[in-house]
Amino acid sequence: MTATLAAAPPAPGAGPAPAPVVLRITPSHGADRVRGVARRAGLACAPEHGGPGTVTVVAAADVARALRGRPDTGPLVLVCDTVGRTDLRLALRAGAVVLRTADLTEESLAAAVCRAVHPHPSIPYPELSHLLTGGARPGDPAADGGGRPALTARQASVLSLMAEGYGNADIALLLGCSEHTVKNVVYEIMARLQARNRAHAVAHAVRHGLV
Repeated sequence: MTATLAAAPPAPGAGPAPAPVVLRITPSHGADRVRGVARRAGLACAPEHGGPGTVTVVAAADVARALRGRPDTGPLVLVCDTVGRTDLRLALRAGAVVLRTADLTEESLAAAVCRAVHPHPSIPYPELSHLLTGGARPGDPAADGGGRPALTARQASVLSLMAEGYGNADIALLLGCSEHTVKNVVYEIMARLQARNRAHAVAHAVRHGLV
């Protein structure tokens, strides 16, 4: 039986309340723990499934198992025992927010739900740093470009350093080229990925397995 959880009502005088967030926790070996954490975070059980916009929460050993055969649409939070680079890429492509079971707390679950309901084009730094450690491995789903725009080695290098927070001058120093060259490469990256800004470019590249 699938459990649903609804956010507690706002305090008096807090102004118009936003639409309540409803969590639908699917049956699994970790569902009871997730349900308990959600309740401690101030969420109450609801008797019926939520409507459009319901956040589905799936606990599983890894992201691939959590996503297997899932017809659900809408916000999705995955709570997984192991989360590696491949898992993060799969979750990002599915539009899901992923948490390690070991990191599951009231605060982390609430933050994950907020990110699922209000997605942002950028990726939190800890996830991004993990994704950019090394590249796609042979056999990794991300290694298959699938017709997506490819990056040159120079563009990938610049993008990785952008993700680490380096400015153009520092990137030029690290790569042994001129700052003008770096600016040109950044423009090429923006155009190729149709990105609005540097953070969006990095997020887009990671989601599509380009870095």
